[in-house]
Amino acid sequence: MVKWPRIMSVSDVFLELAKRRGVAQTGAMRVYDFNRAIMRQPAPSVIDGLRDGDGPPPTFPGIAAEHAAYASALEEAGVAVTSLPPLPAYPDAIFVEDPALVFSEGAIRLRPGAPSRLGEGAALAPVLAAQFPRVLELTDGYVDGGDVLVTPRAVFIGQSARTDRTGAEALASLLATLGKSATLVETPAGTLHLKSAVTLIDEETVLATQAVAAAGIFRNFKVLVVPDKEAHGANVLRVNDVVLAGNRYPRTLDMLDSHGLEVRTLSVNGIVKIDAGLTCMSLRWWADD
Repeated sequence: MVKWPRIMSVSDVFLELAKRRGVAQTGAMRVYDFNRAIMRQPAPSVIDGLRDGDGPPPTFPGIAAEHAAYASALEEAGVAVTSLPPLPAYPDAIFVEDPALVFSEGAIRLRPGAPSRLGEGAALAPVLAAQFPRVLELTDGYVDGGDVLVTPRAVFIGQSARTDRTGAEALASLLATLGKSATLVETPAGTLHLKSAVTLIDEETVLATQAVAAAGIFRNFKVLVVPDKEAHGANVLRVNDVVLAGNRYPRTLDMLDSHGLEVRTLSVNGIVKIDAGLTCMSLRWWADD
């Protein structure tokens, strides 16, 4: 049951409804307003996923537990989750954001830059076709969804070891057909994906590493810089009115709290060992039906 203040004007009621539905006062949806998501269950092979580190690999039970907690956090934030079966032949397939982009207007199948991941897009194709009014396909170059940051001002495409110039330019053209403007940027050296180092936390603010802040890519945004020792903490996920953040980064969590955000912490001990973060485990969009 919705509880309302005792006395409200008609205009106040409509404003409150808009806020509860995740709509800005202008009547436009915010880019982090979501009510649908696609996730893929991890297979035991996930522990063999791509990674640069030499430390001990994650455990399958640990990854599975983190994945389940993440799904629950999305649902608690108001998102209906479609859970896909595991793909044992593709250890990194739980990171569904890399082979596709989704918007209310349609979806785009991408071509991940790691050869071992090229088959993941085909596995997603029938799911995307069932959910979206149109599905476009990147056919030139390579793009990982982890290099694509959607903001109210533009869709930033970071060129990296996994996203080349040809793919970035081709993706910009596809985005234009969906009514989205794109800005191509260089992901800082040593950074796997753009969103490994910068994520959107409100319509005018990003959370970023020192390297991204120094590059000036987001000079038109307010930039909150994470401590150098908590660089992985820059990967957070804004979902409606909640920010999902890793529990390993206390100073970053304090910064988010001081910014006035509602934060839900999640364990990321396993996924960071396979070079992943919170943004990459789901495809999220707003569906009106």
